[in-house]
Amino acid sequence: MKAIDNKELILALEELEKEKGIKKEELLESIRTALVTAYKRNFDALENVDVKMDEQTGATHVYAIKEVMEDAKDDALEINLEEARKINKELNIGDTVEVEIVPRDFGRIAAQTAKQVIIQKLRETERNMIFNEYNERKGEIVTGLVQKADKHIVVLDLGKLEGIMLAKDQIPTETYKVNDKIKGYVVDVERGEKGIPQAVVSRTHPDFVRKLLEFEIPEIYEGLIEIRSVSRDPGLRSKVAVYSPNENIDPVGSCVGQKGIRIQSVINELHGEKIDVIEWNPDPSIYIASALLPAQIMAVDIKEEEKFAQVIVPDDQLSLAIGKSGQNARLAAKLTGWKIDIKSETQFREMLMAKQNENKKEEE
Repeated sequence: MKAIDNKELILALEELEKEKGIKKEELLESIRTALVTAYKRNFDALENVDVKMDEQTGATHVYAIKEVMEDAKDDALEINLEEARKINKELNIGDTVEVEIVPRDFGRIAAQTAKQVIIQKLRETERNMIFNEYNERKGEIVTGLVQKADKHIVVLDLGKLEGIMLAKDQIPTETYKVNDKIKGYVVDVERGEKGIPQAVVSRTHPDFVRKLLEFEIPEIYEGLIEIRSVSRDPGLRSKVAVYSPNENIDPVGSCVGQKGIRIQSVINELHGEKIDVIEWNPDPSIYIASALLPAQIMAVDIKEEEKFAQVIVPDDQLSLAIGKSGQNARLAAKLTGWKIDIKSETQFREMLMAKQNENKKEEE
């Protein structure tokens, strides 16, 4: 029985191993498995089949696996003991034996199957390489061209793969159009349909602001200034807490730049989102007071265990401290990680008087 020979296949697999790093043994095993399926599909075979390939020559052998019987009735699955012992004298009833078969036109089928498996493996390898490359870029900023845009999803062409920006990652005040060039923050890389990698991109993530500042301000990139915290109301306002261990560096001034030129570049990228840069301080009362800027603060009373701060402001500063729809207070709380209760001077005095009256009643 003549085997199907394909030395060219082995040479091609060895070349792929060198160029793409796909192991020859792995490819041969994939081809072998695919050939078993191809044989059953093309020949409507009822027998149990195995395919073996020579790693050196590419010679392909097809075997029907049969059970040794004294009186075989099903030729596809059984073989007489007498016939079996022509293959191997030591076989007995109940053993299994591999009977080599050479199906008509199987050489052509084998070549087509091998080609399909190689193409599939190359695609898988390329996808894995792209996935790994972009997986290492998680937490970075990428630039993409808008391919599709609606309120549910924006699809970006990032070059080697697609980026998707879901509704929650789109800035509510922005409108995206096909062929717009936009930046985004890579939150994650995942495998979509058929294992094709895609990047999950966001413009609302707090770290998008962090990375934009890092890009625009050399002192942050070089580690001379640290961004300790970021809180955002995407499209409207952000608060950024910065710190420098070097006393000679003004972290806020360095970030804002002369006449606000440095911070303006980031504001422009965010289409007008306001950015408050404040100095981080290890003292929570100083830090919380700074976080509530531009409001003036009279006093901050903290309860360390509860991470709760009672803030007192002049009467005319209350609305500024709280902000429109509570925005300033909310962002300050998110930035510092403290619960913040803001009272005007009058409210605080009334609260103290009410407490004093309550205490008097209890004493009486």
